[in-house]
Amino acid sequence: MTAAPLGGDDTTRRRFLGLCAAAGLGAAAGCTPAPPAAGHRRAPSHLPEAEQDAPGTADWRIRSTGPVDAVTGYTDRVSVTPGEECGLHVSTTAASFRVSAFRVGWYGGRRARLVWASPRIPGRAQPPPRVLSGTRTVRADWPVTLTLDTTGWPEGAYLLRLESDAGHQRHVPLVVRSAEGTGRTVLLHAPATWQAYNRWGGSSLYAGSSGAYATRSLAVSFDRPYDGNGAEKFLVYEWALVVLAERLRIPLAYTTGPDVHRDPSVLGGAHAVVCLGHDEYWTPEQRAHVTRARDSGTNIAFLGANTCFRRVRLEDGERAAGRTVVCYKTSYRADPVYASDPARVTTDYRLPPAADPESSLTGVLYEGYPVDAPYVVRDAGHWVYDGTGVRAGDGFAHLVGVEYDRVTPGSPTPGPLEITAHSPLVCAGRPSHSDSAYYNAAGGAGVFATGTMRWVEGLLAGTGELGRDHGMDGRTRAFVTRATENVLHTFAKGPAARHAPAPVPDTARVYGRPA
Repeated sequence: MTAAPLGGDDTTRRRFLGLCAAAGLGAAAGCTPAPPAAGHRRAPSHLPEAEQDAPGTADWRIRSTGPVDAVTGYTDRVSVTPGEECGLHVSTTAASFRVSAFRVGWYGGRRARLVWASPRIPGRAQPPPRVLSGTRTVRADWPVTLTLDTTGWPEGAYLLRLESDAGHQRHVPLVVRSAEGTGRTVLLHAPATWQAYNRWGGSSLYAGSSGAYATRSLAVSFDRPYDGNGAEKFLVYEWALVVLAERLRIPLAYTTGPDVHRDPSVLGGAHAVVCLGHDEYWTPEQRAHVTRARDSGTNIAFLGANTCFRRVRLEDGERAAGRTVVCYKTSYRADPVYASDPARVTTDYRLPPAADPESSLTGVLYEGYPVDAPYVVRDAGHWVYDGTGVRAGDGFAHLVGVEYDRVTPGSPTPGPLEITAHSPLVCAGRPSHSDSAYYNAAGGAGVFATGTMRWVEGLLAGTGELGRDHGMDGRTRAFVTRATENVLHTFAKGPAARHAPAPVPDTARVYGRPA
């Protein structure tokens, strides 16, 4: 068997193999590297740039998911720092399975590196989930199958691949987060949004087991697998941006929304924060921390739409803190804190009892779904579009979708703000526009919002990589890639107001009245 943690030192390999030999295959939880020595949490080998020239592998994808119960699992933490442990909970109908940990990155175009692989582990079919009354929360609550020790794992976004001995596979996402982000571009992953849409066990924040909105969950738990291939939201809305950012070799840091909610220290001194393609569910604490970073000069890129639209709470599960995402949405009057703490009532940020539209941070306001429309450039001379060769009025078919944002006069909007793209569309029979917008905050930060949820998907347009591209083509991919490179390179230098042209306020010209 090959069970050594790949890329670690020889001592760690020998210790790992010794543990496995002593415990036997049946004691899978013991087959982990020894804990790290004190003081090595931010060792140079843990930094993302240590991975830039490491060998990669193309064998990280899912070849066959098989039946829904073939093999699936979840971790008991959405993220860890290097060297920390987390539990992996697995259910499979097979006699045994393996786990492979792949770190996402450029890796010469292979886009992942195998960092660790387990021995063959005895399989077990776990019991069905339970549903909590009142909030209709689905929980698996399976016992720990395997303890992962991340000693030697560099910071980054990971896909754990479960593979049964029948050949069926599923992913489990995990972020090895950065403890600090000074001088770096922080990639902000969105597991609260992944979980909101997760229908494993029959219910999400959108629909119950009957498929009806009325029977939806009012709170969802991280203590269950993700549906489908196990990592769909990450792969569709985040993966391609991670690969691109690592290819550019800019200093990076990794974290998640729930981590920023608890501890914003990774934002201190960061040059930029990048919110990815679909990051809808934010706690008030996360929003306050990101806003404070902006005000201190940290640039922010919103490479999606519908960002920071829902106010949520993170509540404790039965075994760990912050394992439940609460969002009552239109039933907000039933939220237990409705009378006592209006600012924490879980509904859309723009709605009472504590209305605070997201546009005061993002510059744009979410408007609609579903939509499919061309992205139309307004200011071809804006630095975001340098080197793309575009002219005013150029369009890129299907790039606006499936949700969109716009600059909305009358909503709170920072300034000065410039609309760089103004894309006509029709949503639910109503004509409107999607807008990309750029503004400078008082502290010198630049903030860019694409106004379309398909931006990160556009980085793969025409490649067939994820099996769908909404009809977008290679021309769109080249445009989105160059524009994103411009944003990442510019924002990585520090407060954009110091080295990039200032926005030219144009809301009044575009919409007939100022923002």
